[in-house]
Amino acid sequence: MDRKKELKEQYRMMKPDMGIFMIKSNFKNKCYIETAQNLRGKINSTEFKLNFGNHPSRELQRDWNEYGKDSFTIEILEKLEYDKDETKTDYSEELEILEMEWKEKLSKEGMEFYSK
Repeated sequence: MDRKKELKEQYRMMKPDMGIFMIKSNFKNKCYIETAQNLRGKINSTEFKLNFGNHPSRELQRDWNEYGKDSFTIEILEKLEYDKDETKTDYSEELEILEMEWKEKLSKEGMEFYSK
């Protein structure tokens, strides 16, 4: 197999981390949580949108603009493991359940949420 085909196959076999992440305000008891099948890509995309004033959560965007990036902490809350069944590609239901669990857990701790 030539090098190009080998690299393509390696890329196809890669499985990015999936799970849930949080953008937490350091000045309010408030956060924005989101799930993703590619955590790193989604975090980068979300941060890019916030930096350019294009995030769908107007409330989060307003605070980001007013207080700046350094007033927020971005952290991965939990990673979701891939199923043993290699043919499974849709994890949307598992991610939805994960989001509900984290919202419940954070709500019990008194955390408020930015709207999506």
